[in-house]
Formats: sequence, C-alpha cells, structure tokens
Amino acid sequence: MNSRRQFLQQSTAFALTSLVFPNLNDLRFFSPEKEKRPIGLQLYTLGNLMVTDPKGTLQKLAAIGYKELESATSEKGNFYGFAPKELSGIIKDLGMHWRSAHIGGVPFSAEQMMRMAKNAEDSARIQRFAERMKNMPKSLNLKENYQEVADKAAEGGIGYVVCSSIPVGTMDEIRTAVDVFNNAGEACKKNGIQFAYHNHTTEFDSVEGHRPFDYILSNTNKNLVKMELDLAWATKAGQDPVELFKQHPGRFPLWHVKDLDRNTKNPTQVGNGYIDFKRIFDNAGKSGLKYFFIEQDGAKQPIEDVTTSYNNLKKIVA
Repeated sequence: MNSRRQFLQQSTAFALTSLVFPNLNDLRFFSPEKEKRPIGLQLYTLGNLMVTDPKGTLQKLAAIGYKELESATSEKGNFYGFAPKELSGIIKDLGMHWRSAHIGGVPFSAEQMMRMAKNAEDSARIQRFAERMKNMPKSLNLKENYQEVADKAAEGGIGYVVCSSIPVGTMDEIRTAVDVFNNAGEACKKNGIQFAYHNHTTEFDSVEGHRPFDYILSNTNKNLVKMELDLAWATKAGQDPVELFKQHPGRFPLWHVKDLDRNTKNPTQVGNGYIDFKRIFDNAGKSGLKYFFIEQDGAKQPIEDVTTSYNNLKKIVA
C-alpha cells in the first residue's frame, strides 16, 4: 500500500513539474550542477606560447582558473611535442582535464585553404598559416590516420576527437568529409571516444545546391558523429545557435565560446563583443552540452585575453 501511495505521489509531482517546466533537459543545466560546470579553453588561442613554453603556459592557465582544455595541432605536431600520455599527465598535475583534441580532416592544399577566405584579412591570416605549415612536422590527419588518432586519444585519456577543419567547397569534398567522419566515428567508438566536427562559416554556404552543414549531419550517424558548434562562426554565417539546437537536439555536446567585435566582426575577448551568450547558455539542454571552450583566433595578448574572457564568461554563466 505504501509503495502504491509513494508511486502516486511521485507521479503527481512529476506531472506538475512537467507542466511548469516542459523542457526538463534545460533544467539540467540550470541546476546546482550548473555552477560547478568549469570553463574550458581551446589552446589554439595561445598561438606560439604552446610551442615555446607549453608547461609554463599551462601553469598560467591553471592559475587563471581554467579546468578543461582542448588541444590543437601545432608546429610541434598534434600534441605540442609530447606523447599523449605525457601531455595528459602534465595537465592533470596542474588540476586540469584534457577533454578534447583537434585533428585535421585531410591535408589542405593552398588553393583549398584560400577558398575559405571571406575577406582580405582572412586571406592574410591563411597565408601566414600556410607559411607556418611549411615548418611543421607531418601531423596525423583523419583521412589517412583515423585509427592511429583514435588510439593516441585513448592513450591520452581524452573523451573527444574533433575534426578541426576539412574542405567542403565542392560536393566531392563534402562526400569525402562524410566518409572521413563515418570512419573516424567508428574508430573512436571502438576506443570509447566520441568523434565530433568543428564548423567554420563555410559549412553554411550553398555548394551545388546543398548546404554542407545539413548534408554532413544528414549523411552521418548521429551517435558516431557529433558537432562542436563554434558559436561565433555560426552567428557570423547568419545562423541562430539556439535554432540549430532545436533542429538537431543533443547533437552539440561541445561548443567554442567565441565572441565577435561589433565593428570588425572579428574574434574578440568573450563578453566584449555582440554575441548573446546568456540566451545560448539558457538553451544548453537542447544542445546536449558537455563541455565548452573559450577560443579567440588571432589573440594579440593571449594570456591577458584569455584572462579577460574567463572573468567575463564566469559572470555570464553564473
């Protein structure tokens, strides 16, 4: 009798809660747990600092308060010259977690990279990057090395492998991307890792009657291939991140929290631009958010900039 009474009480309470709060997924983010959700950083923001002084730079990030990190390919390869297990140990010893690693999809040609440019500033940035690439050791990529990438990610104990970029300027390139992602997703799953793809603005351009973003999500397994939504690039492309969450619920476990200057529309410190992060975080439940990483492309004073972004975002999500 008591069991039946308890069941009825619990059922009634749940029904009333559902009427008042119809989207319980959103409540998960705005619970006491929300305040514990740590702020992360994409290490690409730091530029050459992760090449010249990786350990000292990581110490500075820990002192600022960062707890979650996402790595990027550098002039010293995929893991800043360390073995994955070694890098993971350095990060853990500083009280942080290495959650995700960015890996290139395929080797870009100079022509493919330049097609991504939207203006003269983009072209100059891509040219500088192309020059740096000439001095970089050959890095792993997902088309040629997806199994090795998954194995190294497992060695480092990270939960996500993310394709940082891949050409999507023709339908042939888009179909190649789909094949690469499905293969990488399978390899990662075998190692207990989630694969995801990070967008720029080009995924929202029309290509031979198709939008790469839609084509990729429609032609990949939603459980094997998630998205890391770059909030700034999606916004710059005229997309509303919240609407994307509604269209593809649970497909965005990772975000890049990047802001854009009101005048130049270029990346700036989080909280100093025009993106409404409060509204986006209010809808985190629809996204399926697990981790988010501050990123600022072309940061002029990286440590100062990531300090400003950290302090501003802390106020926004508090």
